[in-house]
Amino acid sequence: MKVVVVGAGYVGLVTGTVLAYIGHSVTCLDSDQAKLDVLMSGRAPIFEPGLDEMIRIGFETKRLSFSHDYDAVEYSDVVFITVGTPPLETGGVDLSYVKNAATEIGKHLDSGRLQIIVNKSTVPVGCGNWVEMLVSQGRESAADNSKPHASGSSSAGASERTCVVVSNPEFLREGSAVYDSFFPERIVIGTSDRQAQNIMRELYTPILEQNFTRPSFLEPCRDKRGAIPLVITDPASSEMIKYTANAFLATKISFANEIAAICESVGADITEVSRAVGLDHRIGKEFLNAGVGWGGSCFGKDLSALIAIAEEYGLTPNILSAAKQVNSAQRWVVIKKLQTTLKIMKGRVIGLLGLSFKPNTDDVRDSPSLDIAEQLIKLGAAVKAYDPVANASARIARPDLDVSYCDSVEEVATDSNALVIVTEWDEFRSLRLSSLRNLVRTPVIVDARNIINPTVARWAGFEYFGIGR
Repeated sequence: MKVVVVGAGYVGLVTGTVLAYIGHSVTCLDSDQAKLDVLMSGRAPIFEPGLDEMIRIGFETKRLSFSHDYDAVEYSDVVFITVGTPPLETGGVDLSYVKNAATEIGKHLDSGRLQIIVNKSTVPVGCGNWVEMLVSQGRESAADNSKPHASGSSSAGASERTCVVVSNPEFLREGSAVYDSFFPERIVIGTSDRQAQNIMRELYTPILEQNFTRPSFLEPCRDKRGAIPLVITDPASSEMIKYTANAFLATKISFANEIAAICESVGADITEVSRAVGLDHRIGKEFLNAGVGWGGSCFGKDLSALIAIAEEYGLTPNILSAAKQVNSAQRWVVIKKLQTTLKIMKGRVIGLLGLSFKPNTDDVRDSPSLDIAEQLIKLGAAVKAYDPVANASARIARPDLDVSYCDSVEEVATDSNALVIVTEWDEFRSLRLSSLRNLVRTPVIVDARNIINPTVARWAGFEYFGIGR
């Protein structure tokens, strides 16, 4: 099929490159010329394992291209909307990018044949109807503009254009997005139109049937799964599925952090508690790791949006609100642990290991590390930081923070009064603690992700603080 992806950001690039890999002809559109220049050079503008290789394969097979020109929409079979939906201060969602995309798509649709418009951006419930209205308005605008230059028949042809708006939420995890696209746990399609259902099923057939040739750089599927479940439902339910999944996972993390606080008080170890509880198949082990809480662009935004949706209908989502509050408070647990051991923070040098909100990405949106750095600076401490890939992203995102960015763990450790592990990069799981002990000013380590063996840290001469241990 001919596919257009509007928005060459995180979701759009992964979606576009994977669809090109399984055989479709894909054009990714974006208004940012600097981003397009990077993409045309064969590189991704973000760090995501495997994405550079996917772009290279797309170019080699001539099935992937990049442009800013919406004219590609006219010749497409399926158009994906994958633009950003950033949060508003009210907790709602900024839909201005979706609005612009839908209107422009409407202006460029073909006449006389069915085209599918896919909402893949995370949008509030009911946006399918809204996007359909915007597309219609764009069509009418294009038809009106053509009247002075064309005959009445051309205008009539424009009015006969047909399209169906479909909801198709994404469930990608940053750091493993390419893997998740090839081996999803489910694909959700929200539409009552049978023809649109069939087209979307055909679009995803190689993935649904798992009959594609796995890219050489991609690890095999971690579990033996057959055909991928295809969930076909109504648009509103499809949109709710995305919000519900993220809200539940965010709540699960906050729950684990609340239990971690109780564990510390009673002398239990949250890592042992979570490991045993996670063996219950009704609960599962994923997202039970205590730490400094979740960050990134999804959980906080989606949780706030779902709370706002509930409140629009006069509901009080107590559990969702509590999950958000627990997560916000969790970041200050690190500060309290540092104050407990160092007492006065003024003049102290604190080394932060990790800046991205999770490993295998350079994304620092809603990063716990940057919030911790800001609070430490307010308390009068000097902050040093190192991340394997996110130093540059942090500088750009928070130019106001007076942080000394380092090129190695050793540079961070030198003359520091405490080290804080904020992101669970593999590099930090195997620290040479005995060597670092000789570099630090005072041997204190706060393991905010519980990835270090406390006994090993103490043998190396460190005063160790975990979360819930």
